[in-house]
Amino acid sequence: MTVRFAADENLHNDILRGVLRRQPNLDIVRVQDTAMYEAEDVTLLEWAAKEGRILLTHDTRTMPNYAYQRLREGKPLAGVFIINDHLPIGQVVNELLAVADASEPEEWENRVVFLPL
Repeated sequence: MTVRFAADENLHNDILRGVLRRQPNLDIVRVQDTAMYEAEDVTLLEWAAKEGRILLTHDTRTMPNYAYQRLREGKPLAGVFIINDHLPIGQVVNELLAVADASEPEEWENRVVFLPL
């Protein structure tokens, strides 16, 4: 099985462009291109878990709290990557591609990960 990502609405689009430029077949969707556009964080996390997608976000303020709340409640999480928005875009692209190329989805389940790794 391959790692699948969902980029939330606040993720910098240059990151997506960089990832897809280097790996065009990567399974990554923008939340704003789905029915989850403008959904509350709790709803978005539920959707990502059902879809088996690691959520990519710059939201350090609320998303980690909601993700940890899901875990405390025993609800599944496909994974959440909290990406520091001050990191160079190239570094973020490299880290996401390394995750996609060198790991399995199960490694990220029920984890909240802060990038850089």
